[in-house]
Amino acid sequence: METDEVSIREQLFHNRVRETIICVLLFTCLYMVCYLVLTHFKKTAEFITDDIEDATVNKIALWLCTFTLSVAVCAVLLLPISILSNEVLLTFPHSYYMQWLNGSLIHGLWNLVFLFSNLSLVFLMPFVYFFTESEGFAGSKKGVMARVYEAVVLLILLALLVLGIVWVASALLHDNVARQSLYDLWEYYLPYLYSGISLFGVLLLLLCTPFGLSRMFSVTGSLLVKPRLLEDIEDALSCTMFEEDSLYRKLNYGSPSCWVKLNMEAMRKEYLAVQSRRVALEMRRKASPWQRNLGYPLAMLILLALTVMCVLMVCFNVLELLLDETAMPRGMEDPHLGMASFSMFGSLGAAVQVLLILYLMVSSVVGFYSSPLFCGLLPRVKDTNLTQIIANCVSLLILSSALPVFSRTLGITRFDLLGDFGRHNWLGNFYVVFLYNMLFAGLTSASLAKTVTWAVRRELIRAFGLDRLPIPVSPSTIPFKLLLASGLSKIQ
Repeated sequence: METDEVSIREQLFHNRVRETIICVLLFTCLYMVCYLVLTHFKKTAEFITDDIEDATVNKIALWLCTFTLSVAVCAVLLLPISILSNEVLLTFPHSYYMQWLNGSLIHGLWNLVFLFSNLSLVFLMPFVYFFTESEGFAGSKKGVMARVYEAVVLLILLALLVLGIVWVASALLHDNVARQSLYDLWEYYLPYLYSGISLFGVLLLLLCTPFGLSRMFSVTGSLLVKPRLLEDIEDALSCTMFEEDSLYRKLNYGSPSCWVKLNMEAMRKEYLAVQSRRVALEMRRKASPWQRNLGYPLAMLILLALTVMCVLMVCFNVLELLLDETAMPRGMEDPHLGMASFSMFGSLGAAVQVLLILYLMVSSVVGFYSSPLFCGLLPRVKDTNLTQIIANCVSLLILSSALPVFSRTLGITRFDLLGDFGRHNWLGNFYVVFLYNMLFAGLTSASLAKTVTWAVRRELIRAFGLDRLPIPVSPSTIPFKLLLASGLSKIQ
């Protein structure tokens, strides 16, 4: 009996050591990749200065930002890793080399990501911002530690302010519970704060993702060679080269008159625009017929299929919410990996779920940086200051930490939330979940219809030469009859 107890304790110890090693290796790899990404965008002048103290502070802040970005990437990979692990265990149920993919490891990853994401949002990133902006208290000895003391004091004051706001909000919504749990910080107020942060992240995803899904078509189109109807590439390239040469001569050999000096800046901008158009036309001429005529339509069809699939799955989830209570997002303690597939279509459906989750995350990031409110945060290569890096890390962490809740609320996957992700107060409200699904389906459908119809009309306008008219061309100013008449005249 005693021998059995020792063997059980040894097995538990070995399992814990193995899970710790796997988590450390995974996070170390992600940390190295995120550090390379941040160093690619950071402004080098802030880290190579004559002031050694400022350089040290900036390096420490960069390391902490790298930690936060690594946690954000882990949060994005939570659901895909969990779904794929379940399918691997279903495919190889008795394989000795796959036994490390168990429920304990997945559950531990969810708990660690939840802990570190909230720790970064509530404490780490505010400390980094205060640390970079602080100079030490007046009269104290200058140095890095003086900045640490000032940042810690400001962080404590901010924590007290936030906890006070949370207590007032909970008192207004749940008066009796708030009075009884005044000193119950860990069991009531911190989960309440986490629930509010998660709700803010999910609402931000609701606004950014439909807009990002529509923007994905234009972003992908800018990276590919577009086919053009009724267009002679050689003729367009010759005209563009002639226009570029004319502007070059005016800029370098023109008469130094007052009119030319006043319009020099506008002429430079026009020259750069013509030059970029000439480069694009040369790329289209060098592209193969397969790349020019098949690559762009195929990419657009894939994006359209993924977007339509997301909308259909959300509509199906709305019907399930009306008919079945089990469709509500909830948390579970034991993931039960390897028992059954989380998709009714088996491994193929699970692969589609993983693809859709990653597609929604990329679309939300594209929509976030394309929105007028946050477009100023878009990082630039070797020209992103430390404050912008902090803001980007916080924004990406908010979006990524809300992604599991977002995917489960929309019914993209049936993998229930693990750990403390399922403790959010608003997840049990049927009306909030139902309205959220309806808003997402409506906004995505409207954005998709507008993007697809205007893209088709824009290509027709460009093909028939109506973009050269001396009036602004828009869907409202160019009727379809005018397009048809212009096309018939060109054919004749």
